[in-house]
Parts: sequence; structure tokens; C-alpha cells
Amino acid sequence: MAKIRSMTNRHRPWGYHSPTDEPKVDWELQPETLAVRAGLARSGFGETGEALYLTSGFTYDSAQEAADSFSGDTDHFVYSRFNNPTVAMFETRLAALEGAEAAMATASGMAAMFASVASVVAKGDRIVASFAMFSSCYVVLSEILPKWGVEVEFVHGNNKSDWAKALTKPTKVVFVETPSNPMLEIIDLKMVSELAHNAGAIVVVDNIMASPVLQRPLELGADVVVYSTTKHIDGQGRTLGGAILGSAEYMAEHLEQFIRHTGPAMSPFTAWTVLKSLETLTMRVTRMSDSALAIAEFLNEHNLIKQVRYPFLKSHPGYEIAAAQMSGGGTTIGIELNQPPAKVFEFLNALQVIDISNNLGDSKSLITHPASSTHRRVGEEIRAQMGISDSLVRLSVGLEHPTDLIKDLEQSLGKL
Repeated sequence: MAKIRSMTNRHRPWGYHSPTDEPKVDWELQPETLAVRAGLARSGFGETGEALYLTSGFTYDSAQEAADSFSGDTDHFVYSRFNNPTVAMFETRLAALEGAEAAMATASGMAAMFASVASVVAKGDRIVASFAMFSSCYVVLSEILPKWGVEVEFVHGNNKSDWAKALTKPTKVVFVETPSNPMLEIIDLKMVSELAHNAGAIVVVDNIMASPVLQRPLELGADVVVYSTTKHIDGQGRTLGGAILGSAEYMAEHLEQFIRHTGPAMSPFTAWTVLKSLETLTMRVTRMSDSALAIAEFLNEHNLIKQVRYPFLKSHPGYEIAAAQMSGGGTTIGIELNQPPAKVFEFLNALQVIDISNNLGDSKSLITHPASSTHRRVGEEIRAQMGISDSLVRLSVGLEHPTDLIKDLEQSLGKL
């Protein structure tokens, strides 16, 4: 049996891979095909399922080969903290699905978010960010990076003049989360990207709530896309992971050495799990998004609901932009009841199909109370500015039949 060699390109010693067994066709493959076939690299055994390389390190034929591998002069994997054959297959496949030149996998979504920004900025640099976002992203931008001497300015909403004003000064990074978690606010990515590039900034988009299936930020002007693969990409509540996608230049200039030396590496087992999950991503997200729209329409007519936040409802303030840059409204709904918090908890406790959990993008429908869970850390004042009231819940719609989910919500609301 011939020795199995790495898939690395010689000029990319720490992790960008040339697939060896994906189809060689003279037409452009569709996303559903790429989700199954892209990045496929079989070993000498010719396995049908992707191989899982549970190894921390790799051997060399000689001391010189080891030296050449570390210098990048030889095409060889070095250490699984730098990269790994299974991780490489996942990165290659996800990049193909996203339409990105390269991808780098991380141990969690927050590791991806932090690395995507922290690898670019230094003391004295400036970041502009959308205000509505996940609480941990807000903590990174409002507390951690300012300790390093990085200036951060937040922009509320989607008003072009507000973004233009914030970007009159030189800026290193613009960070945008759209749709936002949990209020599903929409940012016009084409507009913000144009303004950001005029200010000399790269645009990083947290695309977790839409997934690669429903929104493609790189095609809308963004430079970098980040994911928590824990959400839709795994989609079955099994693993923690993250991913950063962008140009090969961004990876080489900013991310490679940062990831290599700080070590937020995705494990090979996690990579193998999410690699297989990509095969069903389009089917899962499409089904969940269709169900979410039906549920949002039902809730929008209920007399105990104050407001429903869902991008593809025409009542959503960002509906027109969402319809222009997304192919579906997503799998998550923000629901504000016209009831006090105690009654909101009664509603949650009475659900019989939907689980109370702070995750999202799962095959099981999950619901949480952001003010006391996911956004508790940012405090009452910031939550109020984000529009997160004590009567708001976030519903992540899963793969159950939408009729059963509507009946569950109906019976629970009926008990109030």
C-alpha cells in the first residue's frame, strides 16, 4: 500500500487543500452536489465514507523532510493543530459550498468570530459593528478588544447615513451580524460593504442565522464569513465548531499564523461529523425555513402575541432587504408576548413538543428566553437598546412537522 500523502498545496503549508477525488466535470456543480462531493479525498483504501484521521501528528521519511515540511517546501501535514486530512476535507467542502477561496475550521463559533477580527486588528485600529448581535460577540467587541487599545463603534439599525457617518474615519474591520440574534434585524450587506471598502475596511459577516443555504455574503460584497458550525451545519446537537471563510490572501496575511499559534483548532472527529452533516444541510435548512415561515404567519395572527420578528414576514421592517439578499427567511423566529415575564415562563413550561434550550439550528425545535439566557450577560440597558424585552422568546424551528409545532404553540398559549 502506498503511503498516504497530504492534500496541501505547496505554497499553503498550514492548510489549504486540493481535493483529489471530487468530480472533474466541465459544468458548474450545484450546491447540493458540492455538499456531498466537494473536497473528497480518498485514501489508498478507496473508502466511500470520508476517512476519520484521529491523529495528533504525522511522521516523515527523513529529518530533512520534516524540516522541509515545517518550512513549507514540502507538501506534508505537520500537526493536527495546524491541520489534519479530515479537517481539510471539511474546509474544502464548506468553501466550495460558500463560494469562498479558502476556509479555516475552529473549535467553536466564538473562536471563529474572535479570530476573524482579532487576527486583523492591533492597538490603535478601529472597528465599526452593527449593534444588534449575539451577546458573546458584543462582549468581545465592547469589552475585550477595547482592553487591547482597539476602538469600536456600534451602529444602530440599517440607516445608510448612520453607517456613512461611522465610516468617515479610517476603519480596519466592519463586523455585521445579519439576521441578528435574537431580533432578526437585517443589514443591507451591499450598502455596508461599499461604505466599508471606501473606508479601507474588510467586512466580516456573521452568517449563522441564515447559513450558506439562505444567504451568500461574499456575493453581496463581504470579504469574510464566519459560522458556528454547532448550529445548522452540524444541525443535530452533537458537536461544537466554527469556521472562517474568505480569500486566500486574507488567510495568508491575517489568519494562518494567528490560528497556528493561538490554537483554536477543530478536532478531526468534529470535522468528520460536520463534513457528513454538510450532505444534508440544504434539505434540512430549506425544510426548517419553510416551516418557520408557516409558524411565523400563525403567530402573527394570535391575540397573545405582541410582535413576531421573522425576516420573510412583510411586517418585518427589513423585509424588502431580506427578500433581496436571502433565499429564505431562516429557521429562527423572535416572538414577543403581550404578557408579563411570569406568564412567558408558564408558556415555555407548557410546551410539549418544543424543548427549552439555548441552542438553535437544530433538527429538534428549541425555544429560549434570551433576557435570562443567551443575552443575560450584556445587562438590562443593552438588552433594551437591542429591543430584547423580558417578554421575548426565540424559537428555533426544527424538522418536526409544522402542524405539530403549531398545535404545540397553540395549546401552550391557550393555557395562559
